[in-house]
Amino acid sequence: MLAVCCAALGFAQPIWAEPTKTDFLALAQKGWVYELRNSVKRRDASMPAVRIDSKEMAKGSICVIGEQPHAITQGVLRAFQNLIASVYGPVGTVTWGGATAASCHGPHRTYIRLYSGRPPHHAYNRDLRMLDQIYHIGLPKDRDQFVRSPAQASTFFGREGLASHLLIKQPSAMPLSPLERGFYASILIEELYQAFSFGMDVLHFDRQKAFLSKIEEYPVNLRNLDWDSPRFMQGLLTSNPRGLCAFDVFMLHALATSELENVNSNAFLEYLDHHFDELVQQTRATVQEPEFAGIIDRNCMDAP
Repeated sequence: MLAVCCAALGFAQPIWAEPTKTDFLALAQKGWVYELRNSVKRRDASMPAVRIDSKEMAKGSICVIGEQPHAITQGVLRAFQNLIASVYGPVGTVTWGGATAASCHGPHRTYIRLYSGRPPHHAYNRDLRMLDQIYHIGLPKDRDQFVRSPAQASTFFGREGLASHLLIKQPSAMPLSPLERGFYASILIEELYQAFSFGMDVLHFDRQKAFLSKIEEYPVNLRNLDWDSPRFMQGLLTSNPRGLCAFDVFMLHALATSELENVNSNAFLEYLDHHFDELVQQTRATVQEPEFAGIIDRNCMDAP
């Protein structure tokens, strides 16, 4: 989830030190070995157990709704799907739906609502109510959910399975400035990666250390800025890498090959430790593929 609050902008040039195995394992522990939120813990005991399984997301179908996808949106989605297929094997199809989630014609694993301009509060909540009907999530009937950032993702574990909903702001027209192109690609890459990998945000406070992952966030104070303003876009772009890092691709390979029931556990860290060299080799081969260039950040490609 995008971070839009806390510290002031301004930082020194980071030190591009090559990461170590210890760095990778420590970041994996922060981003993937976590306790489930209280709202999940308090859910009906008769509900199926929550399984954090990236493979289930990767192999499920995607339905895109709302506005017609902009060229930047299409490019990022295509590259990301190709990356997931390369790492996980055969994946689900992408359906270009209509204005509502009902136009998707059947259940999908991931729903992506695209919008430009003001956040579509009512359409967003209609989507969630429809997902509740399909997957029996148990959402509160008398309370709407709010749009708190230009791009956000929610994953639900219902009686009828797993579903994810992404709400993504995209450009309204062409041409775009380099800042706009970078911004809209970056927020979509981030939400796709976190939805498919289940990685949680990791705060990155030390500007003297280079970023290792798209899930790292240097908190910046953007609360009172218009989401279309250059200052907001620049602030968000400096809060983490613009695309996926070597670590992020490394984690996808690990999630795809692990046979664990749940990856938010110390057993997953043990898997990373035991298969580390093999996963790094797979990562180095994957990030060199030209078809993924649009979603890769070349400034964080170092691996141990």
